[in-house]
Amino acid sequence: MSENFAKKWETKREESFTNAIRETIQPQPPLKPRLDFAVRKLDLQINKLDQANERFTQKDKTLFAKLVNAYTQHDSAHANIYANELAEIRKMTKLVMNARLALDQVSLRIKTVSELGDVVVTLGPCIGVLRSVSVGLCSVLPEAEGELGDIGNMLSGLMFEAGTSSGMSLNFNSVNEDAEKILAEAATVAEQRVSANFPDLPPGMPAGAASNKSRT
Repeated sequence: MSENFAKKWETKREESFTNAIRETIQPQPPLKPRLDFAVRKLDLQINKLDQANERFTQKDKTLFAKLVNAYTQHDSAHANIYANELAEIRKMTKLVMNARLALDQVSLRIKTVSELGDVVVTLGPCIGVLRSVSVGLCSVLPEAEGELGDIGNMLSGLMFEAGTSSGMSLNFNSVNEDAEKILAEAATVAEQRVSANFPDLPPGMPAGAASNKSRT
């Protein structure tokens, strides 16, 4: 880590007269407080996803009870309607859970950055994950797309600034692979949790409805 980067990371100490004047005119905040601010904004989005997941879970329970009731009364028409609605709810639940797990990994990595100072290497994949998650959530939580986009732009600016100060450059192949790995791990865990948390449909449901769990 270069001397210039160390100065930017924490509060600057000794500066030349020219630099002091420039900082007075246009002060540049240290990186660490701005990373901490990004983490707080990211954790707020994670909390919103938790709330959305809870809403979907409650709706799933309600629809499942209606489905079982219709099924026991041999009301196949309503049973199919509820089964299809349940399939969509579980697809959205999986999407939200997937996004939440991915954002949690991003938050943890940024918190590690604030301790190690490895800004450029770590933020690249995080920004890629944020962009992918924001696109995925646009149909379920449209407001999250803009908010995550703002966080991504903030991190992009910090990464560029850190790279300029430290002289480090990005290996984009490595960045993309790391981002894909985070997303793949989140998707695997989300699939497992959806399968574990939600009950199977009653046996004997029509093929289209009974396959709803495999479609989540």
